[in-house]
Amino acid sequence: MLADYATHLRASNNKRGRPYAEKTVTAYTKAARTLDRWLGTSPQVSASQTAPAHGVGLGVAQPASFLDCDAQVLNVFFRAHYDGGEGERQGGTHTLQRNLRPFFKWLSEEYDHPNPYDDPKLQRYAHPTDVRPTTLSEEFIHDLLQITGGGNPRVRAFEKVRDHAIIRVLTEGLRAEELLSLRLDTLHLEQGLIGPVTPLKEARASGEGRFIPLQPKTVLAITRYLRARDGHKRASDPWLWLGTRGRDRLSYSGLYRMLNRRAADAGYGNPDNPESKSIVHPHQFRHTFADDLLSAGVSEGDVMQVAGWKDSTMLRRYAADMASSRAHAAVKRMGDRY
Repeated sequence: MLADYATHLRASNNKRGRPYAEKTVTAYTKAARTLDRWLGTSPQVSASQTAPAHGVGLGVAQPASFLDCDAQVLNVFFRAHYDGGEGERQGGTHTLQRNLRPFFKWLSEEYDHPNPYDDPKLQRYAHPTDVRPTTLSEEFIHDLLQITGGGNPRVRAFEKVRDHAIIRVLTEGLRAEELLSLRLDTLHLEQGLIGPVTPLKEARASGEGRFIPLQPKTVLAITRYLRARDGHKRASDPWLWLGTRGRDRLSYSGLYRMLNRRAADAGYGNPDNPESKSIVHPHQFRHTFADDLLSAGVSEGDVMQVAGWKDSTMLRRYAADMASSRAHAAVKRMGDRY
């Protein structure tokens, strides 16, 4: 059933009339697999049980398949996910609930299964509005750059040169998916540009996208990486970022592990310790990018243009972490007013 669902997603368009991105297909099918695992292992849904904190008397037998799931069963599932810490916070359960919605719509269309999302008894988990994205300190980014060679031209090791260039490009505000989708033909180093980068979900048509201006040190880091890349056995591949030990393009998990390994090398925790695996997340560089530009006096409209945001809501959210600091600095720059 899940294989059929994934095929359906890849053959369908989203609500904007665009094909689903593979990352979206993965997220939607992962949500359904999470429910599938719970159905097979959870003992807490029974005819006599009441959903924790919801007061929902199920009155149904232990569900054996997706087609046994109604609003009451999903209420117990989502609460178990929330209480079990898998959702990390309300936002994680909200994302899971949102990503399962297309699956139950598909079940309704293909199997004539009543859609529990149409039932007003389904408990909703809202996305938290008070969670601020965190920025990275200047010292932390500097340490990552230093531990990967500091831009020293004498450093020739492929992995160090590549990692240094990747960290430099992340400081330019690209999303992880955009960075990983870069190809050799998206480089315009003579003009100090990369682009067009992978467009947003709202703009995935051919020819759409945006160009990213690069700092001079980023251009230099990419140039040195290209020289090191020439000796890679997959050098003829079109993708910019190649894996180590002769492997092909870098994956998201590879990017995530690389950043946390480099952070550990720089003294920020131990990636082999489960409690310190999430030292840094690739998207934090994007938060920091927004703060850096606003702190430098770049207008909100220009930041939105470079970052690829069509709505200022995201700009305000990404820049919220350091808003007070920027406001204080702006007032101090005024000096004596009277």
